Amino acid sequence: MATLIRYPGVGGFTYDEAAAQTHDALLEVQHYLQKVANELGLALPQYSTHTLRKDLVTLRRYGVLNQRMYRWGYYVGTGAMNLEELRIILQAARSQAQAQGDPQTRQVCRQLEKRLRGLDLELQGQLFYPVRSHLNRTIVYSDPEEMMAKGQYRHTLFHCIGEVETAIVQGQPIQLHRLADPFGTAGVGRIQVYPLQLIYSELAWYLLFEHLSNQHLEIERVDRFGDNVQRLEVNQREITLQYQRLQVAQKLLQDGWGLYLGTPQQQQLELAGQGKLVEVKVRFFEPVVTFILEGARRHDRQRLRPGPKDSSSGQPQYVDYEVKLPPRSLNEFSRWVHRFAHAAKVLAPAALVAKHREDARKLNQLYR
Repeated sequence: MATLIRYPGVGGFTYDEAAAQTHDALLEVQHYLQKVANELGLALPQYSTHTLRKDLVTLRRYGVLNQRMYRWGYYVGTGAMNLEELRIILQAARSQAQAQGDPQTRQVCRQLEKRLRGLDLELQGQLFYPVRSHLNRTIVYSDPEEMMAKGQYRHTLFHCIGEVETAIVQGQPIQLHRLADPFGTAGVGRIQVYPLQLIYSELAWYLLFEHLSNQHLEIERVDRFGDNVQRLEVNQREITLQYQRLQVAQKLLQDGWGLYLGTPQQQQLELAGQGKLVEVKVRFFEPVVTFILEGARRHDRQRLRPGPKDSSSGQPQYVDYEVKLPPRSLNEFSRWVHRFAHAAKVLAPAALVAKHREDARKLNQLYR
């Protein structure tokens, strides 16, 4: 047990390359058993792998190990991480709890910090030091406890988020009530869906789901739903099908720009390989040229074409950003370009050029 606690994953060819050559996981366990014994000053016999296998059966009998295969290494209970892995996971969880306002993660972090306070003192505060952090901060209330403490109660889906998570992993269809439709594309009222994933993006938490009626995939902000979840006792499906539909949605996200997945008709054509892509071209000027050139992975289909260099600075005078997008993504792409409005000129397609020219005219009119 001491060996499995100190080296979680031992026996999965994670520690000893020599053992991996033999394809016998217990040789690695045998090696680290002796290593731990030597560190503790214990003189142990050279136990055979047959003896170790019997010991593992005993650990299973007492519930220390589960009754299943440990193909990728043994670990005790849920102790699947070493100290460095724990430190990394803790930092990610604390950042999500604080900046993204995830109430479940906040509760878990509070519990872990209490349990591990002694270890943090032993490590002179290094365990909880936030070496890495996510600064994207939610713009809406998402933690029911925080709402109550501040007197800012919101009747939103965040009060039922545990039920949504359960429905996701159980493949359980649910009924939700959409409270708001700020873009005028989805409508309000009751909808019946398979929830697929909770997503944090830039400013808020979103729910990715599939409509029961037509398999249309959609993403909506969590706080735009009411605090009521009704389980539907029909068509519960396996987690494998849930994951397949999640992968389809992720492919749509990867091919597009932003979170809008299109109308049912657009989505069907795109998934059938019949959707036409639009070639978009924007010319960026100083002072954002270097920033645009740094983004080598903004989109899988992008091309960056630097213009001629300035004789005095040696830097490109401009850079052309080209990308092929489905029509559903043009509005969100436009909003991204607007961040650089004073240093960006849309060159194609013609409809997008006209839109940005009109936006510039309206902005000029506002400042008059």
